[in-house]
Amino acid sequence: MTDLYSTYERIPENLPPRRMLKIVLYSYMNGDFSSRSMQRNCLRDINFMYLLEGAKAPDHATFARFRTLHFAPCADRILAAMTNFLYEIGEISGEFIFIDGTKIEACANKYTFVWKKAVTKSLAKLLDTLAAFVAECEESYGLRIVYNDQVQMRHVKKLRKKLYALKEAEGIVFVHGPGKRKSPLQKSIETLEGYLGKLKEYTQKIHNCGNRNSYSKTDHDATFMRMKEDAMGNGQLKAGYNLQHGVDSEYITWLTIGPQPTDTTTLIPFLKEMEEHLAFKYKKIVADAGYESEENYLFLDENEQLSFIKPANYEISKTRRYRNDIGRVENMDYDEEQDCYTCKNGKKLTVVGVKKDKTATGYVREKTQYRCEDCSGCPHKAACIKGNNCKTPLEERTKNLEVSKRFKEYRKEDLERILTEEGCRLRLNRSIQAEGSFGDLKQDMGFRRFLCRGTQNVLAESTLLAMAHNINKLHRKIQDDRTGTHLFQLKTA
Repeated sequence: MTDLYSTYERIPENLPPRRMLKIVLYSYMNGDFSSRSMQRNCLRDINFMYLLEGAKAPDHATFARFRTLHFAPCADRILAAMTNFLYEIGEISGEFIFIDGTKIEACANKYTFVWKKAVTKSLAKLLDTLAAFVAECEESYGLRIVYNDQVQMRHVKKLRKKLYALKEAEGIVFVHGPGKRKSPLQKSIETLEGYLGKLKEYTQKIHNCGNRNSYSKTDHDATFMRMKEDAMGNGQLKAGYNLQHGVDSEYITWLTIGPQPTDTTTLIPFLKEMEEHLAFKYKKIVADAGYESEENYLFLDENEQLSFIKPANYEISKTRRYRNDIGRVENMDYDEEQDCYTCKNGKKLTVVGVKKDKTATGYVREKTQYRCEDCSGCPHKAACIKGNNCKTPLEERTKNLEVSKRFKEYRKEDLERILTEEGCRLRLNRSIQAEGSFGDLKQDMGFRRFLCRGTQNVLAESTLLAMAHNINKLHRKIQDDRTGTHLFQLKTA
């Protein structure tokens, strides 16, 4: 508790941080997340009175300050201390972790969205308007603003300075209100000030977006994403956060909060933070198909961790339609020595080049490009070459493939791993434990929307929920005499 105590300048004698944390955690364990509910419970509930140890019941502002000012800065270290304690007493295995994510609505209104694409377009139009305005002022007032093809911010500031100097030189007094006629110079200066205000507004909005495509005016850290809870049934986007849980032996051992609408790019930051805070290192990483990518496979391989990630095409690859699709690279014969594929018609697809592309995280992928030697007169052309929206007629098109050899090798190894008896058992437990933690959070505890704003406060709230879940889970395991059990067994017919 050292980190928590260090956030206080003076430790309250009647309510020390340890006692406050007990009360807040007990409230979260019982599904009360509001600071006003905590205040009311301390006045009426005998259990909360017992935890107060005779002290006066604090007001709701005290609980709110404790959560945001004191617990939030050290939430990750306190969760790590709880996880390390569970590992020391043998309640978690420390060998395998089940990772999954869910989206929870932020404390923001629905229609407070700011879209980066729309702001960028408005900014471009404003810059064009400013260029025309500068040219107009040069002609009207005989000013000279030296610039090339594009007007920049320094040119606009220079124009503003010259207009105000002209106002002082001519002794023009600005007028306002009904019955007053504004001079052309006053109109020009007010128009310029309006343009500068809009320019500042658009620049600030783009800065707030950062690498995201949107944010909420109410909570700048929240990103608009599609939620499963869609009351209107029209796919409306809501401001929310992507919550990632790492579960081991039914306990939430680590979590992260992020703005990503998908889970693919969350795995590497999650594992890095977890390894930095925990006293042990997980060797087996179990996740669903949403986490599969070449970058994630490579990171786990270099970090000496085994991946048990279900491939994205795992379910569809079992279907007859998939297996009979002659246009897929998986259904073509591959010659490793000549590095070529053979299609249904017996023609060879040889290497024509290597393509490199960069992902959103900066990872560079290499894809080998293959092209068929001759597709003219092929009877299987319509079934082999896809893409009905292509402008080139089908008769003139040639079969092309792009294959990432590294990704293909990683996926093959991972598929063999998840089909073993251990892999089936771990995937079964991922469905039960990782999904079960979110079911406990959303359904049993009734937590559907964050009460705080900002990434740090939302992370603190999620950490309190995880710690409350862990205490409840430990209590239930003791009552059911299941302590020390880590995995559910596979059921056999």
